[in-house]
Amino acid sequence: MPIQDFIAKIAKGPRASKDLTWDESKQVMKLLIEGQATQAQIGAFLMAMRFKMESVSELAAFTAAARAYVAPLSIPKELAVVDVPSYAGKSETFHSLIAGAIVAASAGAAIVMHGYDGIPGRPGAAGVLKALGIPIDLDPKMAGEYVTKKGFVYLDIGMYHPPLYRFLEMRQEIGVRNLFHPIARLLNPSRAAAQVVGLSHPPHFEKTAEVLRMLGCPRALVIRGVEGDPELSVTAATRVLELRDERITPLGISPKDFGLALGTSRDMAGFPPGQQDKEAELLRRIIQNQIPGSPKDWVLMNAALLLYAAGKGATLPACLPMARAALESGAAGRKLDELAQAPLAASKRG
Repeated sequence: MPIQDFIAKIAKGPRASKDLTWDESKQVMKLLIEGQATQAQIGAFLMAMRFKMESVSELAAFTAAARAYVAPLSIPKELAVVDVPSYAGKSETFHSLIAGAIVAASAGAAIVMHGYDGIPGRPGAAGVLKALGIPIDLDPKMAGEYVTKKGFVYLDIGMYHPPLYRFLEMRQEIGVRNLFHPIARLLNPSRAAAQVVGLSHPPHFEKTAEVLRMLGCPRALVIRGVEGDPELSVTAATRVLELRDERITPLGISPKDFGLALGTSRDMAGFPPGQQDKEAELLRRIIQNQIPGSPKDWVLMNAALLLYAAGKGATLPACLPMARAALESGAAGRKLDELAQAPLAASKRG
């Protein structure tokens, strides 16, 4: 079936438009990824789908089809990796997720963070990680080796899935997000059994949990996170949906649940675009246990979140002491130093 027929099916307005079937959704993804659609057809399909909004089945089928085009990272199953997508970028707060992931890795979790750094005015994680000395340009083979050895890796979506990256780049031409943004968050390059997915777009909150369940994800935490990243807030309760054993449970997680005081927006304040070095220095000082108070608490909360996803504790609050011990013992600072060393695979090839 040509893509024009699919466009016609979803672009007939709010009353006449129909959802694509599972097989039709996979066929469309094949046409898009394999370059069998013109730029005009691509734009028409993406905008029509944006106005109609993806159904749970469509988004699950799109994601399954996109995953089929690239092999997962080669990682031992016993590593029990947590998948952490970071695609929103930041404009108001610092990347607590980065520091939290490093603390969690130092406490025994294995984290595969993947992302995209191309949203104008919203710097992503890659620039801050680079300023910390952590590699951001590893190919999939090296990324698998790196996380297996060191417990944390960042994978640029352009290195892992070039076709999907090209569709993300279309946001700058079209001016709005398209269906490939939620697909990227759900891509799960390592096929981890645990996924921690953040978003800010309200219609996708419950939908994302349902999609993950349809895709067979054993365990996931879907978070109405700070600026769309998978981060708990230190200033208020955060809405979370926990998927576990095919059951979806709504949660409200507050700093008070961890025995922590509420912070303020100033405690989370970030940096303007182009100041990744300053943000990296802030994160380095937090990781080295040089900054007390709510900024440290915010990082500890998000480290605990990742440790909980990794199965290191029975409850979220039970994981906070593990994160605190890793930070205050110096283990997190040593992990940062280890991550900033030359990648193992690169040194072998050098």
